[in-house]
Amino acid sequence: MSTHKIRAASLPEGTVAKAGPWTVANRKGEVRAVSSRCRHQLADLSKGSIDKDGCLVCPWHASRYDLDTGEMVEGPKGFLWYVGRTPGYEQLIKGVGKVLKLRRRPVEREGASFVVR
Repeated sequence: MSTHKIRAASLPEGTVAKAGPWTVANRKGEVRAVSSRCRHQLADLSKGSIDKDGCLVCPWHASRYDLDTGEMVEGPKGFLWYVGRTPGYEQLIKGVGKVLKLRRRPVEREGASFVVR
């Protein structure tokens, strides 16, 4: 299994970054790594953000993911280039996100870097 590193200084609290195929998130000092593709339309989650509840938020349609389980906790707010209400569709995609969770990997601090194992 290959490892991927990211400089700790480039990941302050409340931010996300990319380390190889992983999105690495620093949630109040807790660093987590999840797969980088949103389960909705495959957006790059490393371009997302962490919300006030500590969830990873997709940059395209605001799907929210639990960093501890990889589960989608709130579905998308749009489709393709449309951003807005999507009754029914949001629940369908949220159901898919509960089954097809983001993969997770352990992260360890090694000197000035975080290493995704």
